[in-house]
Amino acid sequence: MRKHKLLVVDDDEDLRTQMKWALIGDYDVFLAEDRSSAAAAMNREQPLVVTLDLGLPPEPAGVEEGFAVLDEILGEYPDTKVIIITGRGEKEYALRAVEKGAYDYFYKPIQTDEFKVVLQRAFHVSELEQEQKSLHRKLGSDHFEEMIGISQIMQDVFSDIRKMATTDEPVLITGESGTGKELVARALHRLSLRQSRKFIPINCGAIPENLIESELFGHEKGAFTGAHIQRKGKFEMAHGGTLFLDEIGELPLALQVKLLRFLQDGVVERVGGREAISVDARIITATNRDLKEAMKTGGFREDLYFRLGVISVALPPLRERKEDVLLLARVFLERYTQANKKKIKGFTQQALDAIEQYNWPGNVRELENRIKRAVIMTDEKKITPADLEISAGGVPRERLGLREARDLLEKEMVVKAIARNEGNLTKASTELGVSRPTLYDLMEKFGIPRE
Repeated sequence: MRKHKLLVVDDDEDLRTQMKWALIGDYDVFLAEDRSSAAAAMNREQPLVVTLDLGLPPEPAGVEEGFAVLDEILGEYPDTKVIIITGRGEKEYALRAVEKGAYDYFYKPIQTDEFKVVLQRAFHVSELEQEQKSLHRKLGSDHFEEMIGISQIMQDVFSDIRKMATTDEPVLITGESGTGKELVARALHRLSLRQSRKFIPINCGAIPENLIESELFGHEKGAFTGAHIQRKGKFEMAHGGTLFLDEIGELPLALQVKLLRFLQDGVVERVGGREAISVDARIITATNRDLKEAMKTGGFREDLYFRLGVISVALPPLRERKEDVLLLARVFLERYTQANKKKIKGFTQQALDAIEQYNWPGNVRELENRIKRAVIMTDEKKITPADLEISAGGVPRERLGLREARDLLEKEMVVKAIARNEGNLTKASTELGVSRPTLYDLMEKFGIPRE
């Protein structure tokens, strides 16, 4: 199996040699001792991961040359994962590097076993990003209405969609709220022979019961108070195309009978009308309810269920497609960063950990909404767990106790202020509106080193 490429940038020859021999069994290791040799190695090898010591010649005692190398690498190869190698007394520089786009930092002296874990994670994240780009190139960015997934379970869903799109039979889409059922319906329409005609969606649970019959089937003039003109319903509007009935489990029983008649005979009647109107529309339905349980309680007709579910597709919750979570997060971050013209360079490592650990009860919709809000509200270069309103342990802030939520927010604010002021604690305390001794107390409370 081909090894991944790793570039080690350090002016200490002994440390470079030590790292090479410690890691050469797992990676193809390349070495550089200064900015020019690092640039040459990047251009030649294009490694996925780089380790970078900030103290490089001509000023090995300083950090600016290292930051210049970091800027050049991320400017030319923005997907590269750069891990900063630093002393414990230089944490403020490490935080500054992370703010500028570094993937992570690691303290000297290097403990090989721990460092290998950090490297494995960096390469894993990079592989996921590469696979996502490959998938986009293979499938085309619009084939599935922005549905994204490299997990096997989603690849199976995509395969099912392709097969189902070739028929006019009804399709029943099941899945929890927020899993993307309407996206599947739109994909089925776009990949079908009906793609040039209308796709008409309607949410059966969002319309009052006394209005939904008219919305679906239309009405004749004078059919009821306020019916001043004849009006076509959604079925007729979808003629030649696709009608998507979301939350089908909320459809009243009387209208379930009319839907069943359409599926059997292909005709509808407007409210107040007597004429049977032929309509050619494919029916796609979706629900987050258990329709089998609804049948037992009399809330859903058994004959309609079996007619609608000739073919069906079940969308998995996000917690069952762990391989896709970070990919979706990065796609949403890029989308809303561009839409809001923000210069956000990614997620902090703590945010990535929180995203992976969180259970996402609201599924993809919740992930998208949290990231959208974070992008709009943050003033930082990277998204943190606090921006997402999730704790570092993957617990949403609203489920934390008051003290835990307050501590989480305080810690994030202190870390950000120190990073923004490049380790100048006087400026950081002024920005936070606290005295310097109070800032020291907060740093001690949260385990943030002073040096």
